[in-house]
Amino acid sequence: MNESGTYKKLRPSGGYRDLRSFQASTIVYDATVSFCERFIDKRSRLVDQMVQAARSGRQNIAEGSRAAATSSQTELRLVNVARASLDELLLDYEDFLRQRGKRQWTKDDPEAKEVRGVGKKLHHRSDRTDRADPTDHEAYAAWLQHSDPAIVANAMICLIHQTNYLLDQQISVLERSFVNEGGYSEQLAAARLQKRKSLHPTDRSDPTDEKRKFPPCPKCGKPMVVRTARQGKNAGSQFLGCSSYPQCRGIAAV
Repeated sequence: MNESGTYKKLRPSGGYRDLRSFQASTIVYDATVSFCERFIDKRSRLVDQMVQAARSGRQNIAEGSRAAATSSQTELRLVNVARASLDELLLDYEDFLRQRGKRQWTKDDPEAKEVRGVGKKLHHRSDRTDRADPTDHEAYAAWLQHSDPAIVANAMICLIHQTNYLLDQQISVLERSFVNEGGYSEQLAAARLQKRKSLHPTDRSDPTDEKRKFPPCPKCGKPMVVRTARQGKNAGSQFLGCSSYPQCRGIAAV
């Protein structure tokens, strides 16, 4: 609860529309639907495969963001699923060019550099709103609305590479956050103990009180420390464990 009496979440969730990765994946999804409608036989299974891969990339970013409030691991897993889906879509566009004998742009081709330049400008815009701007799509119109499917496919390959780069950065941030701050359960336990200390700073029953003296280990005589059971019927409860664990497995009640 904050000062106004309103509950404040321990971990934020949602807000995925602010993510540049989500905005970029939206362009990829919409452009893939258009590409399939224009250049691929509607009876082909490839249409469903490409559209579903593009949709999975976008939707899993959003779902991962929603899951952030209660599970860092779920958020990481879903963002990685989004990344894998876009990799699958990337191969489909590369296959489209190769199987039709069309040239795929290299990263140093002027056309590829021009498409990437648009992405960089959009990424660094200071007037972004919390939703994908329709002008983002228009910025790529010269390529995505072209009558030559090879140009459209090449532009899509550039866009997917850029989206994957953004996802790689997002995954890296999530991994560092998990390592440095722990998962939801760890943060919740820490917040609970901090709250107890603020309400009862001199409560001797608080096992986290640094001034409290614990009996020595009944097995080896070394100091005991407070531990939390992670599994079994007593999961979440606290007990005293030997400080030399795992060499010594002595325990006692708090």
